[in-house]
Amino acid sequence: MTLRSAAWFAGNDRDAVIHRSAIHLQGFSGDVLDGRPVIGIANSWSELTPCNAHLREIADAVKRGVWQAGGLPLEFPTMSLGENLMRPTTMLFRNLMAMEVEATLRANPIDGVVLLAGCDKTTPAQLMGAASVDLPTIMLTGGPQLTGRCAGRATGPSNVWRTSEDARVSGGGLAELFALEGCGARSRGHCSSMGTASTMACLVEAMGVQLPGGAALPAADSRRLALAQRTGQRIVELVREECRISQVVTREALENAVVLLTALGGSTNAVLHLLAIAGRLGVDLSLDDIDALGRDVPMLVDVEPAGSYYMEDFAYAGGLGAVAWEVRDRLHVRALTVTGRALGAELATAGPSCDRAVIHPREDPLRPAGSGIAVLRGNLAPDGAVVKQAAASPQLMTHRGPALVFDSIEEYNVAREDPELPVGPETVLVVRMAGPRGYPGMPEVGNLQLPTALLRRGVRDMVRISDARMSGTAYGTVVLHVAPEAAVGGPLAIVESGDEIELDVSNRRLELLVDDSTLAARRRAWKAPAVSWTRGYERLYVEHVLQADAGVDFDFLVGCSGYGVPRSSH
Repeated sequence: MTLRSAAWFAGNDRDAVIHRSAIHLQGFSGDVLDGRPVIGIANSWSELTPCNAHLREIADAVKRGVWQAGGLPLEFPTMSLGENLMRPTTMLFRNLMAMEVEATLRANPIDGVVLLAGCDKTTPAQLMGAASVDLPTIMLTGGPQLTGRCAGRATGPSNVWRTSEDARVSGGGLAELFALEGCGARSRGHCSSMGTASTMACLVEAMGVQLPGGAALPAADSRRLALAQRTGQRIVELVREECRISQVVTREALENAVVLLTALGGSTNAVLHLLAIAGRLGVDLSLDDIDALGRDVPMLVDVEPAGSYYMEDFAYAGGLGAVAWEVRDRLHVRALTVTGRALGAELATAGPSCDRAVIHPREDPLRPAGSGIAVLRGNLAPDGAVVKQAAASPQLMTHRGPALVFDSIEEYNVAREDPELPVGPETVLVVRMAGPRGYPGMPEVGNLQLPTALLRRGVRDMVRISDARMSGTAYGTVVLHVAPEAAVGGPLAIVESGDEIELDVSNRRLELLVDDSTLAARRRAWKAPAVSWTRGYERLYVEHVLQADAGVDFDFLVGCSGYGVPRSSH
C-alpha cells in the first residue's frame, strides 16, 4: 500500500525536505514521518457553536487512539455552524462548510480523516465534504446534552416552543420560559430531543460511518471519550485496509438510514441532507424513494418532540442499535460499517432495548407503520414537499381551507399579532420566499407561530405551508420544502389569499383548487423578485443552489472529485 501522504513526505528531494520540516517545526520528532498513516482530525469546535464547544477534549481522545494504532494525528479546524446563533440560517452556509472540508482534505497530506461534528449542519456538511474526496473516513458526533430539569420535570428544546406560545397569549408562561433559559441547557452537547442534530448523529451511525453507540451517548458521559479513542485506533486500520467512505455509504447504507429515520421519528431536515450526501457519492436517491422506504416502517422511539423522553433516556435504553434490531428485517444487514464488519454482525450484539417504554418493540409501536415523513405532490408542489406526520395533528391530515398568504416571515410575524386578522382554525397559513434562493438559505421558519387571536381561543395547531424548513425540535401540521420554491416561480408564488388548498396526507396530495386558466394568467403576470445578494458567497449560493428535492447542494458539487494528489506548490 502506498500512502497518499508519501507524495509529500517520502524521498530526499527538496520538496520532501520542505514538507517534513513543516512537521518538525511543530515539535514532532523525525520518526513520526517513518511511513505511518497521517490522520486528519477535522474539528468543528467553536465557542460560537455551543453544541460543538467540547470537541477539543474529544479530539485529544481521538489522538490517543491514532498514536496507539501507529498513526500520526494532525488536527485542523473546519468552519463551524452554530444553529442557535447564526443568521440568517446555518443552512445558507452548509455548502460552504462542505466546500472547505473537501478542499482542506484534498490539499493536504492526509491519508484518512476523523470528522468531529455535532450541531445540525456541521454533521452533514463534514460528511458531504469527505464524500467528495473519498478518503477512509470515520465520523464521531459530540453527543446530546443531559436531560434538562425544571421545577422537578424533565425538559428540553420542544418545551420552549410550547411555553413561548403560552407566554404570547397571557404572559402566564413567561416565568417558566425564562426558567427554561437556564435549566434547559444542563450540560455540553447538542439538543436533547430527536431534533436534527440527534437525527443526523443516528443516521451517520445507521450508514455505518460512526462506531456503534456514538450517536446517543451523552456528551458528558465519559464513555464518549473512550469511544473517541477507539475511533482514533480504527481510522488507522481503515487506512491500512484501504476502506474508503464510498465503500461504506452505498445505496444500501442510505436506504438503511431512511428506514431508521422513520423508526426514530426523526427530523424532516434529514431528508435534505441524505439527498445531498447521496448526490456527492453519485448514488441515485430521490424523494419518492424516501417516501416509499418509510411507508411500512413503524415509529418506535418515544423521544421529544414526537414523544415524551429525551436522548439520554434513548442512549441508556439501547440507542440506535436497539432500534435497528427491531427493524432488522427491513435493513440491508450485509452493508459494511467502519468497524470492518457488516451491519448484521453489529446487530447480533445489540439486541432489543432494555427499556421498552423508550424504544418500543416492533409489535407494539409508538405509532403504526405509515406515520413517518410523507412526501406530498400536486399542483402546489410538483417537485415535492414534506410533512412530519408524527408531529402533526391527526384531524388536520386531511384538510381543505382558504389560504392566507404572506410574502415573508417578517410580514407574517407582524400580522399574527393583529386581533383583526381574517383567520380561523380552518385557514391555511402560507409563507413564501423562504426557500433556498428566496431567503436565501431556506431558514427554519416553517412552523409559524399561530395568530394570537386563535391562541386565545384555544387553537394550538393549523395547517401551515411554506418553502422553508422547520427545526427538528418543532411540531405541528406543517408542510415544508415546497418545490419548486416561490423565488424561482414555483406554484407557491401565485397562490392568493382566499384560494382553497387541499391537503390529503394519506394520498400524498397537496393541491391548489384554482382552475388552470386562472393559474396560467397569474403565471404570465408573475415577475421574478429582484436579487438582493450581489457579492461574495451569498451570490454564489443563489446562482448555484439546487432545489429541495435535490438536497439544496450546489449544482457544481454533485458527484465525487476523488482524493488525487494536487500539483506541487514548490
